[in-house]
Amino acid sequence: MRDRPRAILAVVALLTLGGCDWYHNTLPSPDDAVKLVPWFDHMITSPAFHPYERGDIPRRSVPGTVPIDQVEPDWDAEWNNGAGTTTANAVINPTDPAATVAVGDTLYHIYCAVCHGTTGAGEGPVGRRVGAPSLLTPRAMGFPDGYVYSTIRYGRGIMPRYGDKIVTAEARWAVVNYVRRLQAAAGGGAP
Repeated sequence: MRDRPRAILAVVALLTLGGCDWYHNTLPSPDDAVKLVPWFDHMITSPAFHPYERGDIPRRSVPGTVPIDQVEPDWDAEWNNGAGTTTANAVINPTDPAATVAVGDTLYHIYCAVCHGTTGAGEGPVGRRVGAPSLLTPRAMGFPDGYVYSTIRYGRGIMPRYGDKIVTAEARWAVVNYVRRLQAAAGGGAP
């Protein structure tokens, strides 16, 4: 008689374990049923991603094409070969330096001061280790605005490109204007 409850318990355990196997392996998943519906009502309200809808998203221009909107031309290949300095030197700063002080100051201290220091003398905590050049030398002050802008956008030497971090042209020009302000404060002429 004592073995009877154990036998019943063993049969119940065997049926339970066997039932689990049957339930999970033979019944369809609710996820499979979702695939049968071609679309749902809520999809119309879901966020959509349109990468080429805005002109301020940095992207490479397709060779041989002409942009029809206000997308900034891409002279990366020229710049990296050294021939782009002519193109960069011809670019004229379209912004008002007085109107971009706050933006330029903020972006400079976020991205540039780590290497070039708060005054632009190359005394930043990382700049001392990697040998970041001073922005206050006569040579740096002699660079045209377009050259400084292109250096920010594409990088140069040990400086990496910041065009993917400072994405709008107006923001890059604000940094150029702030660098000119630092140079003027160091005795390099009018801002």
